[in-house]
Amino acid sequence: MRRIFPLIFILFVTISHSQNKQILYGFAELPQTLLLNPGAETNYRFHVGIPLLSGFSSEFGSSGFSISDLFLNDGVNFNDKVESVLDKLDSKDHLKFNMQLELFSGGYRYNDRYYFSFGIYEEIDMISYFPKDASIFLTEGNSAYLDRQFSINDLMFKADVLSVLHFGVTKKIDKQLTIGGRFKIYSSTINSESSNNTGTLTTVNGTNNIYTHYLSNLNVNIKSSGLKENDDTINDPVTYLKNTLTGSNLGVGFDFGFTYHQSEQLEFTGSIVDLGFIKHRSNINNYYAYGNYTLEGIEFLYPNQTIDYWHNLEEDFEEKVPNDEDQNSYISWRPTKLNGSLKYSFGKRRSKYCYDYTFKDFYSNAIGVQLNAVFRPLRPQLALTGFYEKSFSNKLHTKFTYTIDEYSFYNIGAGISAQIGKVNFYGMVDNIANFNDIASSNNISLQLGFNLIFN
Repeated sequence: MRRIFPLIFILFVTISHSQNKQILYGFAELPQTLLLNPGAETNYRFHVGIPLLSGFSSEFGSSGFSISDLFLNDGVNFNDKVESVLDKLDSKDHLKFNMQLELFSGGYRYNDRYYFSFGIYEEIDMISYFPKDASIFLTEGNSAYLDRQFSINDLMFKADVLSVLHFGVTKKIDKQLTIGGRFKIYSSTINSESSNNTGTLTTVNGTNNIYTHYLSNLNVNIKSSGLKENDDTINDPVTYLKNTLTGSNLGVGFDFGFTYHQSEQLEFTGSIVDLGFIKHRSNINNYYAYGNYTLEGIEFLYPNQTIDYWHNLEEDFEEKVPNDEDQNSYISWRPTKLNGSLKYSFGKRRSKYCYDYTFKDFYSNAIGVQLNAVFRPLRPQLALTGFYEKSFSNKLHTKFTYTIDEYSFYNIGAGISAQIGKVNFYGMVDNIANFNDIASSNNISLQLGFNLIFN
């Protein structure tokens, strides 16, 4: 236990993911940008996402260390590396995982003002904060920390596996302003979360034994849905798939966004995404523990070998620290995201063919800044991005970004969008400066997809 618990956290962190899609946001009028800003501009008649290929995004990062801190071949003992990493981590470090896969998507233009879009995608979203005190207690023990209160307040996590059915409307108010909204129906497959836990563990010099241990003001909760059915853990993947599509753990959400042209060259955008919740009603298993407990050690009776000391200790703990399980419904909130950008276009003016058989002028270059915020249980996670866009033609666009966030101060990314006939391909990758040494990187991301776009 002294090594397993921290190592589990570390291994999860090494594959943790982020939700900031700074390259995709507002880029090249791609259909997928409507998921980040339903008020983004579109200049095509309709689009169809190629099923399972239209939108895939995956990012990973580590908060507080990199993989090379553990596995670099430098002659340092692995246990020493683990201890060094644990010393660097604190309760603000976290593991985070997010992945999205579009099952299908599409959109069509109703008239000059309205564009409708729709689709369904699968999402995995997880975050867990590093319990610093619990880590010290498990790895170093408590004999060196007499009279110190080890807090369990840092025990906090949330994990979701869900499908999202969505329908959006984008309306062009005039030449300057475009607004949009999106309605979402969430169908949760799995949810597990724990927050607002309290309690301390303190060890002092004992009177009847060497030490006395005090567990004080314990109040721990773990809520979950979709993991058990009739008190048995669900092991059948078909059941999870069924619950994803036809389950009763449903919720609703909304996205809102806008694009505003202050002038032909100056553009503002903003959006709020996933303002919603899920009501969990079925396959629920909630656990609670609360109270106080004092332990002065176990008195072994020799040569009696028939006593089950650990069982007796467990019964004593459960008697003095009440714990309950129930199947009561509960609400979980989606991680709301805010986006905003300011873009200035310049350079050679070009024209591109639009849905209404006219031509729209655009500039071949643009620079700007973007802000992304994701609201999480402990605190918002922020990212600031500067970008440069270069259009070589109305069919070929590129974007380069420089992002500052909690993972890195020099995250360089690049994206490309190309269209051949009706087929559009886009690909984006982050942190390209560390490609020659990925193990030392704190964040890597990949986004790609194929669409059919009809002008």
